[in-house]
Amino acid sequence: MSGLGPRLRALRQARGLTLSRLGAVTGISVSTLSRLESGRREPTLRHLLPLARAYRVSLDDLAGSRTGDPRVHPRPVVRHGQTWIPLTPHLGGPHAYKQILPAPAAPRAARPEQGSHEGYEWLYVLNGRLLLALGDHDLVLSAGEAAEFDTRVPHGLANAGDGPVEWIALYGAQGERPFVRVRPAGKHEGTGGLTPPR
Repeated sequence: MSGLGPRLRALRQARGLTLSRLGAVTGISVSTLSRLESGRREPTLRHLLPLARAYRVSLDDLAGSRTGDPRVHPRPVVRHGQTWIPLTPHLGGPHAYKQILPAPAAPRAARPEQGSHEGYEWLYVLNGRLLLALGDHDLVLSAGEAAEFDTRVPHGLANAGDGPVEWIALYGAQGERPFVRVRPAGKHEGTGGLTPPR
């Protein structure tokens, strides 16, 4: 639990919430939230449950517990204002992250800065609106929408809404493609199978 305070602060800041707003959502006083984030107060289940609901994370993730899958220990990393939460171990194969961009603090630039590199990426938006600038095209993805692209194409991401945006990202090696389980047609219908996407 020693790292809980900084983790609570990082989650709140990643979602663009003030202590006052978080207090209104959770029913926890601002002074208690401040003491929890600074480590001056020991949390109880009465604090952790509403915080986990507000941040949409499990209690294990919130508390940094290692009682779940022993291969995966999500530790949020904040880079350039974006929070990255690893969802898979880095032992080969695609790497999965939950990524969070807070609500924009100022009017957005016309397009995000773009970069390119070897690999392939898949995105699935959980909530909010995500701007994907892909080459000369701009795509705005909302909750429930997905995209996949070759990362050698110049690309950049930005928050396209007024609140935080959260998405799941999978990063794979160059040429690696996902396999989607589908129901085969014809006489084998109902048996299941793996077919690459069209």
